[in-house]
Amino acid sequence: MADPAVGAPAAPETSHHSPESESFWALALGSVGVVFGDIGTSPLYAMREALHHSRSGGTAELAVLGVVSLVTWALILVVTVKYVVFLMRADNKGEGGTLALMALAQRVLPQRSGWVFVLGVFGAALFYADGIITPAVSVLGSMEGMKEIPGIGPRLSHLVLPLTAAVLIALFLVQSRGTASVARLFGPVTALWFLTLGGLGLFHIGDDISIFRALSPHYGVMFLLQNGFLGFIILGSVFLAVTGAEALYADMGHFGKTPIRAAWTFLVLPTLVLNYLGQGALVLSNPTAAENPFFLMIPDAVYWPVWLLSIAATIIASQAVITGAFSITQQAVQLGLLPRIDIRRTSETQAGQIFVPQVNTLLLIGVLVLLVMFQNSSRLAAAYGIAVTGAMFVDTLLFFVIVRFMWKRPAWQAVLAVAGFVFLDLVFLGSNLLKIPQGAWMPLVLGGSLVAIMWTWHRGAQILTEKTRRDSVPLLELSDILRSRAPYRAPGTAIFLTSDPEVAPVALMHNLKHNKVLHEKNIILTVHTAETPRVKDEDRIRIEPVNDDFRKVIVSYGFMESPNLPKALGLCRKQGLKFDIMATSFFLGRRTVVPSAQSGMPLWQDKLFIFLMKNAANPTDFYKIPPGRVVELGTQVTV
Repeated sequence: MADPAVGAPAAPETSHHSPESESFWALALGSVGVVFGDIGTSPLYAMREALHHSRSGGTAELAVLGVVSLVTWALILVVTVKYVVFLMRADNKGEGGTLALMALAQRVLPQRSGWVFVLGVFGAALFYADGIITPAVSVLGSMEGMKEIPGIGPRLSHLVLPLTAAVLIALFLVQSRGTASVARLFGPVTALWFLTLGGLGLFHIGDDISIFRALSPHYGVMFLLQNGFLGFIILGSVFLAVTGAEALYADMGHFGKTPIRAAWTFLVLPTLVLNYLGQGALVLSNPTAAENPFFLMIPDAVYWPVWLLSIAATIIASQAVITGAFSITQQAVQLGLLPRIDIRRTSETQAGQIFVPQVNTLLLIGVLVLLVMFQNSSRLAAAYGIAVTGAMFVDTLLFFVIVRFMWKRPAWQAVLAVAGFVFLDLVFLGSNLLKIPQGAWMPLVLGGSLVAIMWTWHRGAQILTEKTRRDSVPLLELSDILRSRAPYRAPGTAIFLTSDPEVAPVALMHNLKHNKVLHEKNIILTVHTAETPRVKDEDRIRIEPVNDDFRKVIVSYGFMESPNLPKALGLCRKQGLKFDIMATSFFLGRRTVVPSAQSGMPLWQDKLFIFLMKNAANPTDFYKIPPGRVVELGTQVTV
């Protein structure tokens, strides 16, 4: 799954494309490598897990027909109908994903909603949890094909885990170099993988042509009824076939709706259905193949190239999720859900090429811990679905807000529009919750921890802003005081960074109090994050004169942009505000926070917030300010 904007989402992309800048088919091919990598690796284990949980162990005819039917209709209802037909219509200036959808929902609501914010936080947290599991289960699932290598497979089984760990470590180590040089191969390699999936399916459909009966949904219903409560559990394994579906939505901004829809309709969906039909036909003709149907359907003559291609496909799927995690981190920082963090660009020309060292390290540690804990893809699969179903459910609830308030439909129509999707999501979510003892607890614990971190940072920042506002002097009031008691005027320009342009910044007050000096020109600078992905250069800067001494400058960035203040301030010249950036002093207020039992948060949250503050990226680096032009003035505050 890849959600660069949590929606993801995240969007795990190699660069920011616009549908007009490249040919339609080039964009469609590019989307195959990035958008569909995760869902394209599901055939490695989805069928196996669903058959394994049935009463007959997957060998009975109804079990095979039922599982193939359920998988096929899950692909149609969840991916095609929910995401391709409906959800992709709800975009935030072309961007999708949970966080983009949250920002859009907040914008269209009559007033900001705490519930919408909470949903966005939950969606983003679940994305991270899923992002740790995807590389582990995908790469391990393909590496397990080593056990079926004709002639020597059993003797190599002990190498599966160490080789998987080696591949994943190498993948995370190369992230700092960027993927621009190899990203152009993602689309063709993954397209070849899908064609291989379809070819293998076609090759085996002849094993039992009656497998086409599985295209009828009634076999799925009969199978669920026959298995009773166990059938409900099996749905959790069936859901593995659609993990990654939300990537269609999350990556809209990178490729455009039409290329993604075309790639899904004409390549991805047909080849996936063919492969599952082929796996089903193989098991019908040879029930022992239920043990590992995908790898047993590969002919001996082409086993090695297909197996190596499966490894390449899972590495590409993992890469998409990793870059998605970087993208959603950038969005979360901009939206105030996480502290400032070191975000590095790995390409001067491609906007989506970023590297976040801390996230990369945490993901690698998480993936390796999962490998040690779970040991094989079957156990990991039990933990896999819960985070994805949770994120999809969040998307559905946010979609209700869009239908009701953006598309201005009556409440009953909005309820009707999402009711079917809510039912589907709750069925799959309930089924996956039953897997908590088998490992589904892990993404819930991970997601819960991330929710606590995001909520603590957001709430702590709010409390700090409120306290600063209470203890500060309004800017206009300070201007009157300075008029009656004029301080010494230093030549040049001073820029004071603040989150609240209505009150005098802490650094300004300390400069007046201790240095008893005021510059000739003083700019109160505020960085504002818009609830849109990107802001045009002509809308980047807003200048508001206060008086002869002060001017307010508001710099706006979209939630998918990285701030660069010197570059943005260069735009001030067009609005008549001229100064030499290398002769300008930037004043930053550095706050030392101490916990307080009387604050608005429990003591443990105070300590967590302080820890996050101490580990936040230096604002000088984050805003790309020339280090030699920065003056920091500190103060101590309690939260």
